[in-house]
Order: sequence, then C-alpha cells, then structure tokens
Amino acid sequence: MSLTRNVELLRRLPKLDGLRFPEFGLSAASSSPLQEVTDFGENPGNLRMLAFVPTQLQKPRALVVVLHGCGQTAAGYDLGAGWSTLARHYGFALLMPEQQRSNNANTCFNWFNAEDIARDSGEARSIREMVSHMAEAHRIDPRRVFITGLSAGGAMTSVMLATYPDVFAAGAVIAGLPYGIASNLREALDGMFHSPARPAHELGDLVRNASPHRGPWPKMSVWHGSADRTVNPGNANEIVKQWLDLHDLPAVPMAETNVDGYPRQAWWNKDGETLVEFYNIADMAHGTPLGIADNDQRYGVEGAFLIEAGISSSYHIAKFFGLTGWIPDAKTKPEPRPAAAPAPKMSPAPHLARSIRTAVADKPAGPKPEQSRGFDLGAVITRALTAAGLMK
Repeated sequence: MSLTRNVELLRRLPKLDGLRFPEFGLSAASSSPLQEVTDFGENPGNLRMLAFVPTQLQKPRALVVVLHGCGQTAAGYDLGAGWSTLARHYGFALLMPEQQRSNNANTCFNWFNAEDIARDSGEARSIREMVSHMAEAHRIDPRRVFITGLSAGGAMTSVMLATYPDVFAAGAVIAGLPYGIASNLREALDGMFHSPARPAHELGDLVRNASPHRGPWPKMSVWHGSADRTVNPGNANEIVKQWLDLHDLPAVPMAETNVDGYPRQAWWNKDGETLVEFYNIADMAHGTPLGIADNDQRYGVEGAFLIEAGISSSYHIAKFFGLTGWIPDAKTKPEPRPAAAPAPKMSPAPHLARSIRTAVADKPAGPKPEQSRGFDLGAVITRALTAAGLMK
C-alpha cells in the first residue's frame, strides 16, 4: 500500500465519529485454514473467535494470538501476514479474534473505549476468554502464550499485555500505540496523529495500574515504519519507553544491529535474555512489513497495509517468541516403497548427488538367493550418471 494512498484515505475520514475505512479484508476465507469457534465462554465484547491448530505441535505447546487492523478480517490478515503458514511450519496453535461491524464500523478493535480496555471487561475480556478456551482445549503451556497485532490490533495488543500481563509471556506491536493514552475517540486521534511525549515512569504507571500483577512483565517487540502517516512513528518510542520502565531498563539501547537492512535496538536482562526490541523500518508507510525470512521462506501476501519491505516481521516476531527452532517429528511409519521404476529425468551435474541417492533408494531391499550379497557401487554410480544425463 503506497504512502500516497494511505494519506488519501485519511483525508476522507470525518474528524471524530463515524470513522470509515474501505473494506481491506482480503478475499481469503476460502484459502485460510481458520475455523470459527462459537462456544468459547463469556463474550462481553461481542467478538468472533477464529483459530487454527496444526496436526503437529511443538512441545511445550505454544499459542500465538494475532489481532488484525482496521478494515481487515482475521482471514484476510492471516493470508497477508502469513501466520497460519508459520503456525503449520513451526507447530504452534493460532488464535485470531475478529472485530464485528456492529461494534466498530471500520472493524477496528476499540482500543480507546474505557469499557473495552479494562481487565475483565469488554473486548479485553472476550479475548481473554478465547485464550482460556484454547489453552484448555489444546493443552497449551501457560508460559508459552504470545500476542501480536497491527495498527488498532497493535494498540489492542498493548491493552492485552497491560491488562493481562500474567497471561502473556511476550507481545509484538506493529504500527500501534502504548497502553492507556486514550479513553475516548478524541484522545485516540490525538495519539495517532501527534503522539505527545510523556515521562517514562508515567507511561509505566499506566500499565502498572491496569492489573494487580507486579511482575515479571512480558517481553516486548516494537515495529514501526518511519514514513507512517496513519499512526505517528513517535508512538513506537512511547511504547519502548513504557516497557523499558516496567523492566527497569535504561533508555540507551544495549545493542544496535542491522537486520535485513533495518536498524534493530535491543535491551536485555542480566541473563542476556532480550526483553525489549525495536525495529525501525525506514521509509515504510503504515502496515506490516513483509519479506523473505531467514529460512528463505516467504510468509504473507502483499496488500492493503501489508507492505513488501524486504523483512518478514511475522517470522522475526515468531523468532522473538522462541518458536522458530522447532523441527517436525519424523513420521513413525515409513512410506511404502514403490515398485522399481526407471530413474527420473534430471538436469545435469547440479543434481548428481540427488541422482545417486535416488539410485540407492531404488535398489531392491534385499538380494535374490542367486545374487551376490556384495554392493555393486559401480552399477549404482553408472545408473546415477545416466539419470543425470552425463552418460548414455
């Protein structure tokens, strides 16, 4: 999504009430594996619950909660940001709450409504009920529950981390806002467009006063485009300040590195565990940054507020959560070996090693009684060279 188009969208918005975004939900219902769950518990926020649980789950079992942005659907954001693909690849359960137009005309989570951002109230309580349902139904380790979101979903991520810090081990906010800076629409717009600076301890107190919890606090990853004209990039600095204060960390970064061409700042505890990190995506407008991940895979599809930036935020967030080291279990039963068949046609030399493996695999499992029990390596190599097109 170009900066020019995002700015044009903002020009169409009324100043306070009746905010209306074009419908940016991708037509993804048929391609997303998300399934709706209707009986998950109390739902004072009147949200929809959609979830995906892959066949194999890493141990201990983990859950990631993902909150979409304004004008999006759960399935659309899933397709765009690639979370169900990540969940299948790395074996974790996925929960994607969805806003309804009856609550907000733009399908924004109401991160600025007092009744929706308090512990055990409104939308925050609905999301908490969904997490409890997933944890019980799929035996999720309570120490491995994480949350992330974009824009209004990012601001709602701040809400959940503040009101339920005892539930989440870590969170990631993309183009969002700190908790507690708005309790009505006017304050929300002021925070979005201007992001007035506040003392760090004041920001920390907003979170400390949101629940009876007194630590340890969740880890926090913050992402923001420097050319964002929808949510002022200054909000990223305020989120970082808020969580540095909670973790009693200094304002100066402990490390500054470069990841896929973008600066990353990090702060860690005495054990070397990163507690707060910040990715500043230079020249990017409002949205979720997409790109090739460290494992050479692409997660997500470019679209409205889903921006090709050369860095996969979804992958790096999953890595920050500690989810990307898992390798699927090998199948317990080997697949039946097909009958002997001609070696497949392959391109020349680059696939020679693969041809040799194929030739060995195709060799009959056991010799006939009249055959020699020796292994004819020369015949195997001849067959491999023939398959590779290097011998006729």
